[in-house]
Amino acid sequence: MNDPIVVIGTGEMSGVFARGFLKEGYPVFPVTRQMDMAGVAKALTTPALVLVAVGENDLHPVLEKIPAEWRDCLALLQNELLPRDWEAHSLQAPTVISVWFEKKRGQDYKVLVPSPVYGGAAPIIEGAMGALDIPTWEVGSSDEMEYELVRKNVYILTTNITGLELPAGTDVDMMWRDHQPLAREIANEVMDIQFKLIGKELDRERLIEGMVEGIKGDLEHKCMGRSAPGRLKRNLGFADEFGLAVPKLRAIAAKL
Repeated sequence: MNDPIVVIGTGEMSGVFARGFLKEGYPVFPVTRQMDMAGVAKALTTPALVLVAVGENDLHPVLEKIPAEWRDCLALLQNELLPRDWEAHSLQAPTVISVWFEKKRGQDYKVLVPSPVYGGAAPIIEGAMGALDIPTWEVGSSDEMEYELVRKNVYILTTNITGLELPAGTDVDMMWRDHQPLAREIANEVMDIQFKLIGKELDRERLIEGMVEGIKGDLEHKCMGRSAPGRLKRNLGFADEFGLAVPKLRAIAAKL
């Protein structure tokens, strides 16, 4: 029998991954908010993988409590994830997947583009996703994975924040077709913040092209979800931390 896999979180995304792991023959043990993580780790000391599948706001509180037995077998998949998030907890080289499929309650998953994955447990993730016909690909280096994380963040933040300026229900196709100057202005301010968070500049046009690839993957995807105001507020906090002007983001926030 395969070693077990621990899944921290029981939301929509964790359910997709758990299904894939089960199809690949891995026993899956969920960890909920009510459970004693340290106690579970004493019983499951050598899992094949510990997948942290919680929301962005819960990531750091969970990482603070990761038991010593699990620190070397973590996998992370959160939106707005960057290396500084795991480095803040002295975690070394977790497996990371930048998820480019959507899962909403009552609906099956929808793939936008193949999801890149990097790290020691990448083959397990790829196998599980392959069992569900969700395309993935293994990234060749930590630097390239960092680019992939920033690319996804630029897509999420640009579409969400631009959506705050557009009529309710606007999709990403209409955003990019009819409001591209606005979207590019917001994307560039988002990139200003992302580059400060990773401590270096990346190729802006390559990131725009990567964002457009995601847009084309689901033209009917709505720009603004419930998380949009919170994402804007969080990123303005980063802008304040780094002394960035980001005038368009601040103008949008002032209207909320």
